[in-house]
Amino acid sequence: MLATVAGWLIPGERPPLRARQVTPTGFGRYFETMLKHQRKDNTPMLQRSLRAITALALVGAVLVGALAFSAANWWATAPVVSAQAAAGTPSRTITVVGQGKVRIQPDVARANFGVEVARPSVRDALDENQTVMDEVLAALEAQGIAENDIQTTGFSIYAERFGPTGPLPEDQVNYRVSNNVTVVIRDLDNVGNVIDAAVEAGANNIYGIEFRIDDPSALESEARRSAVEDAEARAEELAELTGVSVGEVVSISEVIASGGYLASNFAQQIGLGGGGGGVTPISPGELELIMQLQVTYAIAQ
Repeated sequence: MLATVAGWLIPGERPPLRARQVTPTGFGRYFETMLKHQRKDNTPMLQRSLRAITALALVGAVLVGALAFSAANWWATAPVVSAQAAAGTPSRTITVVGQGKVRIQPDVARANFGVEVARPSVRDALDENQTVMDEVLAALEAQGIAENDIQTTGFSIYAERFGPTGPLPEDQVNYRVSNNVTVVIRDLDNVGNVIDAAVEAGANNIYGIEFRIDDPSALESEARRSAVEDAEARAEELAELTGVSVGEVVSISEVIASGGYLASNFAQQIGLGGGGGGVTPISPGELELIMQLQVTYAIAQ
């Protein structure tokens, strides 16, 4: 290979050379013998070629050295960075979940009333549903429900094309229109009267009543304080059992951010038609607000 390269660099005839293996120790002697067989007028070109080869070799050596230095420098500094990042986090910690509970009576109720009408034509079903719903809304307002406490939460029109035995003829198809509103009742003593008034006005569906706290922010703060105290007590108990001491707080987060309300809500459906008797009995009961916090403490050294 070397003889071929040299022949390309130095054009002209050259005596035939026997093929033999070039070893590192015999390279200089072999190259010197080859040069003696070249014409003397090619010497300047050979010198220029040798200088170019030498320059390329030097550039390659510099690049290899720079890459080796960069790799060595990275490996030397990487463990130091990792050690510094890990040094800020305690390796010995105690993690607990504290729970805070607050029980209180609700101050508002939310009820969902619906009017559902089925007629042979869409127009008839829609008109009658609208008439009945207007009467229900008027009855709610007469019970002291503010307009901004009434919100439409559902409206649908459905064609009943199937009967007990299969598809119905077109002249037997009924169209069912349903309109639902959610009402906020702020006077809990009047919940039964509101329900009775809505039913008497034509509401034939009551999907549920839910008791709530209108503004739970103060209760949530109280429950959080209770959860922190509970977490501290749990951490101290674990530390005592394992023979260590509780240090400072490392991290804290809410497990249940919005809390939870537990109450005896009910849902019922009321068919068409009225009914006598007294006021519908409603018992608000109590609500329980629960907050949970996950707290991590360092173990004191």
